[in-house]
This record gives sequence, structure tokens and C-alpha cells, in this order.
Amino acid sequence: MMKKNQSLIGGACIIASVCVGAGMLGLPSAGAGAWTVWSMLAIAITMVVMTISGWMLLEAFKHYDLKVSFDTVTKDLLGDKINFINNITVYFVGGILLYAYITSSGLILQDVLGLNAKIASVLFVLIFSAFVWHSTRAVDRISVVLIAFMILSFVFGVSGLAVKVNMAVLFDTISKENAYAPYAMAMLPVALTSFGYHHSVSSMRAYYGEETKAKYAILGGTVIALSLYFLWLFSIFGNLPRSDFGPVIAQGGNVDALLKALGSVIESDKVASAINTFSMAAILSSFIGVGLGVFDFLADFFKFEDTKQGRTKTWLVTFLPPLVMSLLFPFGFVIAIGYAGAAATVWACIIPALLAKRTREVHAGCEGFKVPGGKMMISLVITFGVLTAVFHILSMMGMLPTFVG
Repeated sequence: MMKKNQSLIGGACIIASVCVGAGMLGLPSAGAGAWTVWSMLAIAITMVVMTISGWMLLEAFKHYDLKVSFDTVTKDLLGDKINFINNITVYFVGGILLYAYITSSGLILQDVLGLNAKIASVLFVLIFSAFVWHSTRAVDRISVVLIAFMILSFVFGVSGLAVKVNMAVLFDTISKENAYAPYAMAMLPVALTSFGYHHSVSSMRAYYGEETKAKYAILGGTVIALSLYFLWLFSIFGNLPRSDFGPVIAQGGNVDALLKALGSVIESDKVASAINTFSMAAILSSFIGVGLGVFDFLADFFKFEDTKQGRTKTWLVTFLPPLVMSLLFPFGFVIAIGYAGAAATVWACIIPALLAKRTREVHAGCEGFKVPGGKMMISLVITFGVLTAVFHILSMMGMLPTFVG
């Protein structure tokens, strides 16, 4: 039954908040090789495909109870073996994103507050995961606040950068480089992760009580994310020369390295502070959004009850492993996001398309929500996912051009 009181803005903000942390902080370093035009083209194509694949999940979920997630639906429609692979990739991606956010928050808070990075990471998890433990409504409320806060700091910080955009830097006319397109291939896994909200689709469907409103919330969220990415890359690439990304890439694209590189070209301390504030808000909003998706997925997987005791068990399996890994093995942000993107092709592209295909076979002729495009759209989504995974593997093997600054 549709829940009339749930706003589209709140749902769109949850979806956008899940996306923007990884995208904002990972895309500039990942797109340094492809630079402005090719980076934006890769991001736009990825946004369209990932929005459609999210709708495919809604189509597959429509015949099930509102509380179900990947585990139940994939097992029922595609079988235990495929479901096992899907579950591994869902948790791997969610876990590695949480791990990346926890590590990055520690590094930023270390510089801002003077705390030890590991202590800062622990405090970050304990305080902000409480919203996820409480309820989806609590995440809705804090997501709206964080998105508003991000927009204010983003507008202030980016406006300071945007007014000083150098077109020669933005379009890299100084270096006389022509081979940008090959670098876009290696960027796709990070671009895909930048729209990796799919573990929150079941949460959106349960929140609204039906598919159509959830569809528009997903579209609204991905459009917000895409708009922010375009503004962000325009401002970063228009101020920080392509050759200056060398030190950032050498440190694995870590957020603190990117912020320090930006600090060297930003003349205003207020603008630099706004950019730092925005980056922290982006990490926090994505941490909470991704945490909610993983939380609901694991609650469904382990069949934990929706009680204080059950939610505490879910909290432990959701947040404790990535926190421990962050404390023991911190490494490059973009490297982590790249691995997440390669694995995410399974549950963000391939599985949703297969679920939609199987749903149409099992429930042929049924009315209700259906993604347009027929079999061709299913094939395109699967192809995009496979190619993205292949590009990441080729990049790891050194078989794709690697930009080092």
C-alpha cells in the first residue's frame, strides 16, 4: 500500500547521498586522465544505465513483500548459486565503501581536529551509525539536512572555484594532449560506484509502499548526483592543472591528498574551508546512506528481527568488519572505490537485468510497473556491466593506459 506522507524529496536525497560521497571524492582523481569532456561523458552514460538498472530491481521486487531485499528475490528467481555470488558482491561493495568512508573520515578529522586518525574513525562510526540503527526515517531526516548542508558549503566553495576557472586548464589546451578517451575506460568502475545506490532500492520501495514513487525518487537522486558531479569536475578541472594530479594519484587518490592539492591553488582560506566542510559532509552522507542499504540487506539475509536487539545484531555485522579493516589496513581511496566498482557490476547491472528478464518470464502478462526498452534494454545494461568489469581487470593488469600526472 502506498504511503502518502513520504516525500519524493526525502527519498531523492537518500539516493543522492548514497551516491555523492564516492563520486565527489573519487571522480576527480579517477578522471584526471580522461579530463573534462570524456569524464563528463562517461559519468552521464553511467548515470543513465544505473538509473535503468535500479528500475529493473523495482520491477523484479514488485511481486514480493515490501521488506524483501536481494537475497530473497535473487534466490527465488535465479537460484542459490547465482544468489550466493550476488550476496558476496553486495556485501563486498557495501563493506569496501564503508571501509573507504571510515578511513577517509579519520584522515580528514585528523587534520581538522588534531585527533589520531584511528580514534577519529572509531568516533565517526559510533556516532553516525546510530542514525542507521534507529530507523530509515532518521536516515531520511539527517540525509535532507546533510544534502542541504552540502549544497550550501558546495555552492560557497565551488562558487569560489568556479569564478576562477581557467578555460585553458579546464580543456587542457596547454599540454596539447589528444589521447583522453582511452583513460575513460579505466574510469568507468569509479563512475559506476558513483551511482551505486542499488542496495537502497528495496529500502526505497518499502519506504513508499509501491514502485512508481520509488522510481521517481531514484531518478531524482541520480539527477541530483549527476548535476553535482558536473559542477564539481568543472570547478576542480578548471583550477587544478592535469599535471598537478600526479602527487594525488601517487597516494592512491586519498581525499586528504586531493584537498591538499586543491589548497595549493585556492587563494581564499574561506573557500578552502568550505571545500573541506563539503568533503566531510559528502563522506558522512554516503556513509549513512550506504550503511542503511547494507543494514537492510544483512537484516534480510540473517533474518534478524526489527527489534532493538535484532537491530543491534545487524549493526554489528554491518559496521564492525569495515571499521576493523580500516584500522588495520588503510590504503588508497580511489583504489578501494575501483575494486568496489568492478564487483558492483554484478549486482548493479548484471543481476538487475537478469532479474527483470526472469520476472517477465515467470509473470508474463502481469500488469504493474515495468521498465521500458524490452529485451534490448536488458542486453545493453548487461553489456555495460561486463565491459566495466573487463576494463577494471585490464587496468589492473596494466593493459590500459594509466595516467600518472
